[in-house]
Amino acid sequence: MQTRSVMVSAALFLTAALSFAQPGHAGEKIDFDPVIDLLQVPGHIVLGGVSGVAVNSKGQIYMLHRAENPVVCFEPTGEYVCSWGTDLIGSGHGLRIDRDDNVWVTDTDHHLVFKFDPQGELLMTLGKIDEPGLGNDQFNKPTDVNFGPKGELYVTDGYGNSRVVKLSADGEFLCTWGEPGEGPSQFNAPHAVVIDSQNRVIIGDRDNNRIQIFNPQGVLLETWTGYAPFGLALDPDGVLFVADGKANKILQLDDAGNVVREWGGVKGTGPGEMSTPHMLEVDRDGNLYAAEVSGKRVQKFARKH
Repeated sequence: MQTRSVMVSAALFLTAALSFAQPGHAGEKIDFDPVIDLLQVPGHIVLGGVSGVAVNSKGQIYMLHRAENPVVCFEPTGEYVCSWGTDLIGSGHGLRIDRDDNVWVTDTDHHLVFKFDPQGELLMTLGKIDEPGLGNDQFNKPTDVNFGPKGELYVTDGYGNSRVVKLSADGEFLCTWGEPGEGPSQFNAPHAVVIDSQNRVIIGDRDNNRIQIFNPQGVLLETWTGYAPFGLALDPDGVLFVADGKANKILQLDDAGNVVREWGGVKGTGPGEMSTPHMLEVDRDGNLYAAEVSGKRVQKFARKH
């Protein structure tokens, strides 16, 4: 698999390359041991496609799936804690946890972004329920949400609108960028978003088979191609991992977007196999978690130290 870097301008490229190189870890290959059947799902929960996974500051694992009780919380050792969302979430897509351990869910059916406390109390709803649109207070099948250094919200919006929406921590509209297409700053299913230590907004442009990287105002810095980024996650050292759901692989990228190491490639539910890896999470210890839609599970990859 090959990637290429598209240089928007010499100055922007140099700035981005220098900032990306600072952590100094991305090119070092990381080893994991796959762990399956970690989560002890109780009998009253029948899993649908698992689309999201996130880990809070206590190590608790939250799973998002497409059936009743869509948000499920487990202890770090896998014991069931609680679940919620049956009468609220239509079709859960993305799941993230902020620095205060609040749980955020994107809902592609109702065109909403939800904020919950760790026990499932609804704190905020963004968007207009069942009213997709391009307004500053609307989404159209939002796919993911993530957070800037001041709590700013970046929403990939998504299957319907092909744009990124930036909001304040309180949900006030700040700006938006993107439109349907294959050109620079255009999207075809913007599917996942992470923000790195340099405050750069990294977007998984899934059906264009590329990652686009922007500054916080939406200025394009770089484009990397060669994979279908369903999910994105950064580890504590700033190493970027990609879930390529089309290839049933997880990829580790270096600072230039090249594939350093990959796992999977065989569709299945055995250890290390994958069945539509969708969203990713990395915990504070560097362990990697993959939500698998077709596999209807979360697979943990325990980091070797």
